[in-house]
Amino acid sequence: MSPVRVSHLSRGCTDVLCCILFVLALLGYFVVGIVAWSQGDPRKVIYPTDSSGQFCGQLSSCVAPPAAPRWCVCVCVCALPCVVYLFVISCSNHLLSCLCSDLLVLTYRLRSDSHRGPESLGSHWCCVCCRSSNKVKELRLVAMKIFEDYTRSWYWILLGLVIAMVVSLIFIILMRYLAGIMVWVMIVMAILVIGYGIVHCYMEYARLKQQPGSDITLQDIGLQTDFAVYLEIRQTWLAFMIILCILEVIIVLLLIFLRKRILIAIALIKEASRAIGYVMSSLFYPLLTFALVALVIAYWAITAVFLSTSNEPVYKVFNETDCPHSRETCDPKTFNTSNISAVCPDAQCLFAFYGGETYYHKYLILFQFYNLFLFFWCANFVTALGQVTLAGAFASYYWALKKPDDLPAFPIFSSLGRALRYHTGSLAFGALILSIVQVIRVLLEYLDHKLKGAQNKFAKFLLSCLKCCFWCLEKFIKFLNRNAYIMMAIYGKNFCSSARDAFFLLMRNIVRVAVLDKVTDFLLFLGKLLIVGIFSFFFFSGRIKATEDVGFTLNYYWVPILTVVVGSYLIAHGFFSVYAMCVDTLFLCFLEDLERNDGSMERPYYMPESLLKVLKKRNDAKAVD
Repeated sequence: MSPVRVSHLSRGCTDVLCCILFVLALLGYFVVGIVAWSQGDPRKVIYPTDSSGQFCGQLSSCVAPPAAPRWCVCVCVCALPCVVYLFVISCSNHLLSCLCSDLLVLTYRLRSDSHRGPESLGSHWCCVCCRSSNKVKELRLVAMKIFEDYTRSWYWILLGLVIAMVVSLIFIILMRYLAGIMVWVMIVMAILVIGYGIVHCYMEYARLKQQPGSDITLQDIGLQTDFAVYLEIRQTWLAFMIILCILEVIIVLLLIFLRKRILIAIALIKEASRAIGYVMSSLFYPLLTFALVALVIAYWAITAVFLSTSNEPVYKVFNETDCPHSRETCDPKTFNTSNISAVCPDAQCLFAFYGGETYYHKYLILFQFYNLFLFFWCANFVTALGQVTLAGAFASYYWALKKPDDLPAFPIFSSLGRALRYHTGSLAFGALILSIVQVIRVLLEYLDHKLKGAQNKFAKFLLSCLKCCFWCLEKFIKFLNRNAYIMMAIYGKNFCSSARDAFFLLMRNIVRVAVLDKVTDFLLFLGKLLIVGIFSFFFFSGRIKATEDVGFTLNYYWVPILTVVVGSYLIAHGFFSVYAMCVDTLFLCFLEDLERNDGSMERPYYMPESLLKVLKKRNDAKAVD
């Protein structure tokens, strides 16, 4: 059975249980965000706090005298580390008398405390001195200069991004007509480059023949940090020459035995360009994916900031003499009227740290973990939705016997509607599996960061092995999910069935998979390199006369260059991700077509004529009619 019309295939909702779980998880995510936004205060990230838990420069008005440097010298400014802080021994009364007009100035002896600096020197009284946010001012100044650069060069940046989009589109169109030439040119260039390497190695080997000391072996010199030492030994160039000769022979043999599969890859690449030509709306679908991913990242980042700043200021009793209430929690508003001040006259209620004793604060770390996990789940779901949408549109093209007459009117919108209506649960299931592995990798990276100073070599080795294994597992799951979504878009099965069918289909054609994947990846890599690397440099290098005046008026010359480079890469990646998805979809459809059909009137091939010629197959004339 072949899916003659993917859009007309009878479908049902798949993985409903996982769909319900995903919806409930999203509702919980919104609840966590609302609670975090009601409890958090992002100002704690931006502004330093004083010994009363207030923000520096927000509630107090510090007045610096002409003789004082440009910082506010006062305990009320810095019980916690500011952006830049100093500990000053023996503050003069002159400085202490002009500090804070609306806060009581508190002085104390220096102790070996993380909040109070080094051990006390003699009997000097001292205070903490905090610069008035010099670093913050510098960052704001840099941000303003960057903004000015954008206002002066925005039209050139926009023009550069438009050029990147046009070049990407032209490159994809050229792939339709020049894919074969480009592939063979790259293959010939690779053979010639390796051949030149062999000749160069032989010439160096012959040159060193007359040099004294060049006949020693690599074993004699051992391990050297200076690589140039190895280049003065004949044995090094002999080893290079042997390796390159082996590589050259392998490539030539692969070309001889895989020439037919390379021709199939070229034909599929051409057909992918033709399919994109019929489904032009697919080139703009990455904009929707980008917007949704940006929304997920923004929600995660804002929620993380509010969660991390939702701790309340905790005040503790600090005293110079023995006191039964030492280090107890206190309230600075009622401290002077409490019995603690009566029992311990020299005690002070000072800010200690940010925390809390409610259930919300007790389980705050779990909310942070939930925020991280849902971020991965939602981001992977958005990516999966984009993949299955594009796969459905391109599968509709392939399985249309008469192209483009049998195509739906709006292939992308039809495929998106099918994905959301029938396969939300399956997409959530695949995204869930990938998210679990990614969260484990994050935890392993966290453990690796914590164990950097550890001396246990076995623990480091075990952690490195786990990181490597889960990295490989993540790559494999991404590959399997991508092909499972393609099979899901074609046949409408659940995630597990689609993943199983895709896996065994690929295993039965493993050589074709390897050849096509590498050929396509190399072509797309060259396309990105062409678009990102060439014109972005020349555009703002002064070689284009129209931009010379703009370049001289910029504060930071790298701002427009970096913006164009990053923007060009994102544009090229968006176009080529559609192209890569199209090639993968057509490839799976091609493998299914070969296994299910035989070219007869009852089971005709749906592949294009170019592929039929490469495979030396044909359809019955009546079947085509």
